[in-house]
Amino acid sequence: MFNYLKLDPEQCEFIPVAGISDLPAGERLFLEIDGQPIVIFNLAGDYYAIADLCSHDNGPVGEGELEGFEIICPRHGARFDIRDGRVLALPAVEDIPAYPVRLNDGMIEIGLPLND
Repeated sequence: MFNYLKLDPEQCEFIPVAGISDLPAGERLFLEIDGQPIVIFNLAGDYYAIADLCSHDNGPVGEGELEGFEIICPRHGARFDIRDGRVLALPAVEDIPAYPVRLNDGMIEIGLPLND
């Protein structure tokens, strides 16, 4: 899968998805953009977004336990870094999409790649 954090922000379309007050520190927000399930995390005012999709079995990963920047898939224990979608532990072997996040005028925005 493609890691969206490697994209130049100039090559992204940023979409407002929620107000900053809608996602307090320590919480996560589940949403869907163009059919893609996404989960956004607020860790002490730093925001991260990944696909809510385990690359091991295509099931949701967002409800998993969070240890630092690692999310643990609730079904089989695969681990991913929420900062960049990088797989950290088996049984998954493929990264998951991670999306750039920015705050703009009181809104949380997620960057999606521009369509060519």
